[in-house]
Amino acid sequence: MKRLITKKLVPGMVLSDNVYAHDNNQLILPKGCVLDNQAITKLSFYSVLNVLVEDPPEEMISPQDNSRSYASRLRQTQEFIEFKKDFEDCASKFKAGIEDLINDKEHFDIDAIISPIYALVRKSSSSSNLFDMLHSLRTYDDATYVHCISVAMICNILGQWLKMSDDDILILTEAGLLHDIGKLLIPNEIITKPSGLSSDEYSVVQTHPAQGFLILTDLNLSDHVKNAALMHHERCDGTGYPAHLKGPQIDFFAKCVSIADVYDAMTSARVYRDPLCPFIAIEMFESEGLQKYDTNAIMTFLQNIVNTYLLNRVRLNDGREGEIIFINRDHLSRPTIKIENDYLDLTQHPELYIEEIL
Repeated sequence: MKRLITKKLVPGMVLSDNVYAHDNNQLILPKGCVLDNQAITKLSFYSVLNVLVEDPPEEMISPQDNSRSYASRLRQTQEFIEFKKDFEDCASKFKAGIEDLINDKEHFDIDAIISPIYALVRKSSSSSNLFDMLHSLRTYDDATYVHCISVAMICNILGQWLKMSDDDILILTEAGLLHDIGKLLIPNEIITKPSGLSSDEYSVVQTHPAQGFLILTDLNLSDHVKNAALMHHERCDGTGYPAHLKGPQIDFFAKCVSIADVYDAMTSARVYRDPLCPFIAIEMFESEGLQKYDTNAIMTFLQNIVNTYLLNRVRLNDGREGEIIFINRDHLSRPTIKIENDYLDLTQHPELYIEEIL
């Protein structure tokens, strides 16, 4: 038996203890559960930092190489190579700007760190192309700087899908970029601790929204940006933190950031595997969390993501491959798949799910 941080879990590992949610002690996964991509995504969805698993074989914790995957092929293109270079430039400028913000607020320049992000968004040929690029940044883990840039870009696209004004899209992008700034003040030994967090340590982690708000409070930024730092872990059903606010009490921009934040956490690439399939993340939202998010924002977000994959080839968890030909509006994660001459409606087969986009 050993304790592993969630980001090091891979399919096939077996839980050696029950896993409960921090906020309400709800059972998330039972002892003996054999982890698959859906289960690992569920742990990320509930912000579970680490779990106890049976001792895994060494090959199970080695980096995986799936040369057939879409992400692997994408990483070999010139377009991705350029995107990666530009993304690294964004990360470098963002890190320098945040150091100015924390150490010397007078020299903080929001335009200097937001401009490279807009340039990167404009270079992408489409929103689906941008999502694919973000999902394929395999050399990165979930460091706070990288996560914030990804969330900012996702917020920018979500703002476009919601038909916000250009000014509001800029504010939402800034909110996504700065939402997790409070985490930079949490002791690194807590953020990276491989064993279980004590209740006191978990309480420290939960202070990052308030710390982020305090960092931003005196700056010449929109109140929506400051509120997003404070409220991005609040949920419309009152299950979030730090104040357990409910729907009308939560800033709409913070509601949008929370969607981008969770989606990026569930679909980000890890050094040991390709990104989890967006359909797994979408199914997690549908089964675990639609009531937690603003209805218009979450449905607009999920519908647009699903629509980008219409007519794409996919692989199911039973190994069969086919083409998405129909999106089920009531169950976005479970479309109809054409497999040779047959049509498979995933709403009628709960044991099946889309494991990979080809």
